[in-house]
Amino acid sequence: MNDEPKAPRKRKTPAAKPQGEPADPSASSLYVQSVEKAMKVLTAFDGSKRQLSLSEISSITGFDLSATQRFTYTLSALGYLLKDSDSRKYELSPRLLDFTYHYLTSNELVSRATPYLQQLGSETEEATNLTVLDDTDIVFVLRIVSRNVFNAHVITGSRLPAYCTAPGLAILATLTDGEIDDILARTNLVPYTASTVYQPRKIRERIAQIRKQGYAHTEDEYFVSDISTAAAITNVRGRGIGAVNIAVARSRWQPDRDEKRFADLVISTASAISTRRRVE
Repeated sequence: MNDEPKAPRKRKTPAAKPQGEPADPSASSLYVQSVEKAMKVLTAFDGSKRQLSLSEISSITGFDLSATQRFTYTLSALGYLLKDSDSRKYELSPRLLDFTYHYLTSNELVSRATPYLQQLGSETEEATNLTVLDDTDIVFVLRIVSRNVFNAHVITGSRLPAYCTAPGLAILATLTDGEIDDILARTNLVPYTASTVYQPRKIRERIAQIRKQGYAHTEDEYFVSDISTAAAITNVRGRGIGAVNIAVARSRWQPDRDEKRFADLVISTASAISTRRRVE
């Protein structure tokens, strides 16, 4: 890896919204509120409880019991919710995994990245991940684990804040300053551990450093004893469309050897996956 600082890229002004486009999408005549309500019922199942009663769903969504009953009945009839006949509580159905399957099998970035992450995992014997930015969070869309995996609870679909994770910071560093400011303003910036960098000024300072060195590195910032090194996957305009990271347990980490080694690996892997030219 070339350790010489790269010249800072010129920042672009965020594109303005097209004239006539409502600031609030739900104000559009095209917006279907019943779809939004159905999604609110499904997202009420956030993993904190396996099953929810009708009254619990009503409380979480803010719908009255009658509306909640109609939505849960419809979603059950469609196969997306299961109802326990004894407890009369609801839980998510395996049919929802169809969406995950279709996303993973049809996503061009996942398909392109898979062999590279497999090779990276084989070479390092550490967990390797592909993440994408979704609003203010990163989402794990591909995860190659090893026998040395630190956190088995992080799986495909797991969501973590971008501002204190190496993949999130790597992607943020490719965005405009205005976009970064907007994301930070809408993020609940809290210290998950004693090591979390959560002050906006300090986050911007580290993003400036990431732009110079070409990779992001975090230690103990979301999970204690978790060390992560990441580089952004970019499109032809240099904008981050994802990130590759290697996650290592502190017990296996040797600072003098590992940061540069893993930085070189994630940079080269992300570069290989990145789009070099427009597809005609």
